Amino acid sequence: MQVEQQLSDIKQVVADVIELAKQKGATQVEASMSKVEGVSVSTRLQEVETVEFNSDGGLGISVYIDNCKGSASTADLSQSALSLAVEKAIQIAKYTSEDKCAGLADADLMITEEFDLELYHPSTVETEQAIATAIAAEAAAFATDARINNSDGANYNANTGVKVYGNSHGVLVGYPSSRYSLSCVLIAEENGDMQRDYAYTVSREPNKLLSAAEVGTEAAKNTVDRLGARKLATQEAPVLFSKELSPGLFGHFVSAISGGSLYRNSSFLMDSLGTQLFPDWLNIHERPHLKRALASSAFDNEGVATHDMDIVTDGVLNHYLLTSYSARKLNMQNNGHAGGIHNWMISNTGESEKELLQKLGTGLYVTELMGHGVNAVTGDYSRGAAGFWIENGIIQYPVHEVTIAANLKDMLKNIVAIGADTEARGSIFTGAVMIESMQIGGE
Repeated sequence: MQVEQQLSDIKQVVADVIELAKQKGATQVEASMSKVEGVSVSTRLQEVETVEFNSDGGLGISVYIDNCKGSASTADLSQSALSLAVEKAIQIAKYTSEDKCAGLADADLMITEEFDLELYHPSTVETEQAIATAIAAEAAAFATDARINNSDGANYNANTGVKVYGNSHGVLVGYPSSRYSLSCVLIAEENGDMQRDYAYTVSREPNKLLSAAEVGTEAAKNTVDRLGARKLATQEAPVLFSKELSPGLFGHFVSAISGGSLYRNSSFLMDSLGTQLFPDWLNIHERPHLKRALASSAFDNEGVATHDMDIVTDGVLNHYLLTSYSARKLNMQNNGHAGGIHNWMISNTGESEKELLQKLGTGLYVTELMGHGVNAVTGDYSRGAAGFWIENGIIQYPVHEVTIAANLKDMLKNIVAIGADTEARGSIFTGAVMIESMQIGGE
């Protein structure tokens, strides 16, 4: 089916569901529907393990009777199932306690005009082609180094889909999108020491993926580099988070300034608007309308129009991340963050990886984190880590079985450098992040 027709058909279903809910007594309604199709292939030791074809869809609806909310969802898109979902949502709303903060986002914040962000790049990926790509990644890895003696597998995924959102303010918008990825996970062994690592590539456009050979070779190098890992003595030292891990560091900041955490008083950044949280050279710009980017969208999950925002300027926090509900709870203005953030651009200090290591001097270069030792209320941070020990700006040996600990407030304030080589495979675009000092737990 042509994507334009599919989009039109889904919009009609959403419009019909909204109208039905209004007829049954809802004072406000919103509904969203998605349809995703694709293929997923996994191989291990260059043999096919799984081939999955998916064609998934679902509709979710929320109705409001005055300030009482009811929600329901269904994967069955028959007319009777849709009618039943509406009926169940209405029934739930009738028995739900009133909440003055409930309801649709304000009408004047809604998206009024759709525009193409070039998120849809269809490609006919044959099963044989997907299998060959995954096998080629593993083959390239095994050919790279004899110490690569096992594999946790390679995966190739190709998905296209359509998303539609509508509500009783008269909003009915949607867009198609695509996503392709290839990953490879390997195991290396030398003198009884076994290590595991990986590499991956992801894009809206299939021709923008790294080649299978590049992914396999990178995965092999990452894995072999970890052989001979040692433990460290307990100490304080500078820590450099690799560019692959750095988005996770800023992810803790995202959670801390999200409205849901704030109105529940479960954030270490309560009452932080207008305060200096980062060094004065650091800026964070949100750019939701970047074409072909993985986190781009013209509207959020409530139909609110997205727009460029400067989240942090010269180290100072300008905005919390608010949905309609959290904004009302906090007596603030919704700024279009239902569903998350949209392309955060983190400023950098311009160093290459080599220059960052030289600036680090003697310290820990972290390339893997383990565990979930982050307290969102206090900001206390303690996680298992692995990586490389650096002396005089030069990698000395791989490191494992250590912990790194500090408080996130101190970590954010004590960022001394961010590399120019940017990780752009997600919603946060950043280079490697260097923290002035952290407690390293070892032997």
